[in-house]
Formats: sequence, C-alpha cells, structure tokens
Amino acid sequence: MIAAPSQRGAASERLAAEYLEARGILVLARNLRCKSGEIDLVCLDAGVLAIVEVRQRAGMDFGGALGSVTPRKQGRIMRATRFFLQQRPLWRCRAMRFDVVGVQGLPDGEHRILWIKGAFRAA
Repeated sequence: MIAAPSQRGAASERLAAEYLEARGILVLARNLRCKSGEIDLVCLDAGVLAIVEVRQRAGMDFGGALGSVTPRKQGRIMRATRFFLQQRPLWRCRAMRFDVVGVQGLPDGEHRILWIKGAFRAA
C-alpha cells in the first residue's frame, strides 16, 4: 500500500531528524506552525541555529526534492521563522542559516538523503 502524502512527509521528517542527529546536530523543535507558514525542524549545529526544510520526492521530476523549495516556499519559511524568533527571544541571539534536507525516493523504501547547509538566505 502506498502511504498518504502526509504520512510520507512525517516519515521523511523523522528520517531527516535522525540523519542530522547522527551527525551531531541537536534537534530543538519539530513542526512549528503559524498562520504564515511552518518550520519542519529547528536545529543547533555548533552554535548556529539551523532552520531546516525537509522535502520528499519519489523521483527527480522538476528538480526532485531539493528543487521543490521554490522562492515562494522560502518566503513562507522566512515569515514563519520571524514569527517564531519573536516568540522565542533566546533563539534570536544565535547565528542562523536555512538548510534543506531532501529525501529522494520513498522514506519507507529505498531512498537517499541530501543535506544542503545554507541552501538559501533570508531576504
């Protein structure tokens, strides 16, 4: 049976968190939602606050998982980040970057994980 997109997304986020944690990254929060958007993972990497977008695509059509983080999606992530930094003042004092973790293939089957640190910058 093929998993629903929301189930694949949740499985991909779990895979991404495990992948990052195995590399010494501390996951601070998951699935932070607000009216203007969502942040999949908030992590701490050697003192740097990493806002991580997790994308899953079964194939490479239209650029695959990494290619699906469009400028519009980046804007939503940045707006959500601004909101959460207002809510969590302790996070504001850290250097910050936006990362993307792409899961190519199905999370419960054969897949490959690609992590791009600093995939895009805040406008």
